Amino acid sequence: MTKIALVTGGTRGIGEAISKKLKNDGHTVVVNYGSNEEAAKDFSEQNNIDAYKCDVGDYDSCSKMISKIYDKYKTIDILVNNAGITRDAPLHKMTQENWKRVVDVNLNSVFNITSLVINKMREEQYGRIVHISSVNGQKGQFGQTNYAATKSALIGFSKSLALESAIKNITSNVVCPGYINTEMVAAIREDILKSIVDTIPAKRLGESDEIAELVSYLVSDKAQYINGSTLSINGGLWMD
Repeated sequence: MTKIALVTGGTRGIGEAISKKLKNDGHTVVVNYGSNEEAAKDFSEQNNIDAYKCDVGDYDSCSKMISKIYDKYKTIDILVNNAGITRDAPLHKMTQENWKRVVDVNLNSVFNITSLVINKMREEQYGRIVHISSVNGQKGQFGQTNYAATKSALIGFSKSLALESAIKNITSNVVCPGYINTEMVAAIREDILKSIVDTIPAKRLGESDEIAELVSYLVSDKAQYINGSTLSINGGLWMD
């Protein structure tokens, strides 16, 4: 049966791969984007997927977007909280602005979006929620106290949500990617990126499609008994 899936940050990188995979699985997919109008327009036209502009770190903006989606699609069965940014610096050099912005986009967004859809999922007694965290939320990373804090927090959020919602046939799980071959990773200086790859037992970056395959499984009926779990996909970089 076709489900309605919302992917935040769904027009680029890992989000783009997830969006395309869920559409290929037969779901009706809608995506959110934050600022890149041109990329979002191209993505929407090429994939026949509606894209909604929204600052996920702002509750009112999220509320307006969810209302528009409900007006057109009536429900949201699958939610993938993927939106995320980095503003890296060691804590002793980090500005309050960069701390707050990362917390707003990476963590507060998950409250904003999820709280706006959870009641309808509970009413319909069905929901599949996946939060995209990071290996750096599991192990920490130099210069990323803000980013790592938000990605670690998603794990506690997801487990608590799973406990609250399992009785309503709603699952909440976390996927923790390692270093994935995206624009964000490609922007890392070449020598630093090589040193990172050297520490990965698989000796390569992951691919966005590999993350998308795992998300596809987690939102399928085959995974209905997986709830409150944290799944690592990092080439062996971190084993927990």
